[in-house]
Amino acid sequence: MRPPGATDEVARIVGQIRARWPRVKILLRADSGFARDELMTWCEANGVDYVFGLARNERLVGAIAPDLAVMALESLARGGPVRRFVDFAWRTLDSWSRERRVVAKAEHLAKGPNPRFIVTSLPASTIEARTLYEDVDCPRGEVENRIKEQHLDLFADRTSAATMRANQLRLWLASFAYVLLEALRRIGLRHTQFASATCGTIRLKLLKIGAQVRKSVRRIKIAMASACPYQAEYHLAYLYLRRTAAF
Repeated sequence: MRPPGATDEVARIVGQIRARWPRVKILLRADSGFARDELMTWCEANGVDYVFGLARNERLVGAIAPDLAVMALESLARGGPVRRFVDFAWRTLDSWSRERRVVAKAEHLAKGPNPRFIVTSLPASTIEARTLYEDVDCPRGEVENRIKEQHLDLFADRTSAATMRANQLRLWLASFAYVLLEALRRIGLRHTQFASATCGTIRLKLLKIGAQVRKSVRRIKIAMASACPYQAEYHLAYLYLRRTAAF
């Protein structure tokens, strides 16, 4: 018996969702590693829509070569990056069982052409190419950035303990730390230069800092250097968090 793959896992998760909400619409978003005929065929047969990244190759780039040439000329004329979106039906030479809708971003940057592709089950009559790419597919990358923050900035990759339970605790603590930092960024730092900073930047500039801590019976005093460059940010964060806690 073969080990479970992406299709098996998606089928299991979709089954659990539909057992609770049988009429819910499901859209599966993923990178090009999931753009496989088995998974797309299963989605099409089971009423699950998908938007997958599609790895570029010579045939795909060749299909939008005229658009890339036009964008190169327009970029030269405007002196900056330009893009257009191309919508077409596509089928691989032998790995896909049917023709599918592909949306291409024909973009030209200062460093040269930057073509990107996605494959989807959503028809053009339902959503046009630009909206599909920019409003449906691109936010997936932003979600992945948040995962990378936890993984890299908060060291969630340190799962080298001897037991699974200990590694699970490490991941839980990293997730809890991310929730706290995200709340600090969203509430306490919203009108500061750190409103869109990564967790790594917040950790290094606001949390990883020397201070004098003095304890008494009734209070704990934390004294920071008067030359601290982020005094205004600390003060605003304190006010915003205190006001939010009061509600």
